Amino acid sequence: RPGLALCSGCGGRIQDPFLLRVSPDLEWHVACLKCAECGQPLDETCTCFLRDGKAYCKRDYSRLFGIKCAQCRAAFSSSDLVMRARDHVYHLECFRCAACGRQLLPGDQFCLRERDLLCRADHGPPPDGAAARGQPCP
Repeated sequence: RPGLALCSGCGGRIQDPFLLRVSPDLEWHVACLKCAECGQPLDETCTCFLRDGKAYCKRDYSRLFGIKCAQCRAAFSSSDLVMRARDHVYHLECFRCAACGRQLLPGDQFCLRERDLLCRADHGPPPDGAAARGQPCP
């Protein structure tokens, strides 16, 4: 289809012998497909991610749109182990009591007060003997 397609990057007609099709309806000149954030060329050697019609390299897409740790606000890598409390996600090393700094481990009782994790010693026993894993603090 060279000559008929319009480049999603520059808007010009693609008359080159080659074009890059990123999704079913987005086509690019080979030279125009670059990360919208850092300008890195995105070709068959670099993974491309799309958001709102813009292309991003993996690093910038993760940094801008990926899930971030509720404590340190850093993005997660694919090899990171995580802990979850309700809709918050934490690096293992960030999953700590806000009062005493003790790292919370799987099976530990804790509560979540707004954004702060509190170990059982710092929030007290659960009300009426209910399990305190991830529950609102009394």
